[in-house]
Amino acid sequence: MEKTCFLFAGQGSQYPQMGTELAGHFPEARRIFETGSDILGFDLLKACAEYSAQELAQTEVSQPAIMATSLAAYEAVKSLGILPDMVAGHSLGEYAAMTAAGMLSLEDAFRVIRERARAMGECARHQDGAMYAVLGLSADEVAAVCEKTDGFVIPVNFNSPVQTVIAGEAGAVDRAVAVFAEMGKRTAKLAVSAAFHSKLMQPAADDLKTAIAGIPFAVPTIDFYSNLTGEKMTDFSDMPAYLAKHLVSPVQFVKELKAIQAAGASRFIECGPNKVLTGLVRKTLSGVSYANVEDLKTLEKLKGSSK
Repeated sequence: MEKTCFLFAGQGSQYPQMGTELAGHFPEARRIFETGSDILGFDLLKACAEYSAQELAQTEVSQPAIMATSLAAYEAVKSLGILPDMVAGHSLGEYAAMTAAGMLSLEDAFRVIRERARAMGECARHQDGAMYAVLGLSADEVAAVCEKTDGFVIPVNFNSPVQTVIAGEAGAVDRAVAVFAEMGKRTAKLAVSAAFHSKLMQPAADDLKTAIAGIPFAVPTIDFYSNLTGEKMTDFSDMPAYLAKHLVSPVQFVKELKAIQAAGASRFIECGPNKVLTGLVRKTLSGVSYANVEDLKTLEKLKGSSK
């Protein structure tokens, strides 16, 4: 029997007006934004509808806004009668995945993401970090350049066999990028203000662990795959510690996608803004189908392909 994995988008996938169409069409999607607004103390749907790209990119806004849009898309897909057999998210996307898997109530999901965004935003203001995607090289080749570069720069997101993200001190990252340019390889600067998933985020990790210590997490009702190990997660005994470690550890997305396919998934549906993860699935796996849902047009396309 065909198994379906739902994927949830990460930070950087946001864009103005995301999620607004789904919120206008599905009462359950609107409730997600309203719940988020109550917890966050600002109008989340208004932020998505009216903020500029620059305003929406602020960590404290983009993280809950992306999660809300992803969960709204999840509700839209469920309206077609399509349910996941397993879930996974990319970095920030793990929080929407946890919510979809029943690990967090909607209210607690927004409480946790509020603390994560706050801790990361605060940490970013006190560091000079940067991140770049490196295209067209293997992870080992990217790592070799980082190792020879003066200063702190490491591979942090293993996104596809031909895309690895590096992070570190801005100067060191710039030096590594210059080497990739000499090699004739393309790089793309990520619109973030810190070196996410590296040791430079340790203050945020410590802050987050303390801030969410009292929030209850349940065991998931469906299989949940982890960025940290790239495998199905089995130990849910200390989620604050896991999520703190998640902030300072690489995202093993290639390994994760392969493990999900090995577990029987042949259909991947990305819920949330843009279709970044759909592209990574296409570059990493063969013999699978994939689709993204972010608005009514993409939902209709999925409906047509599911008949």
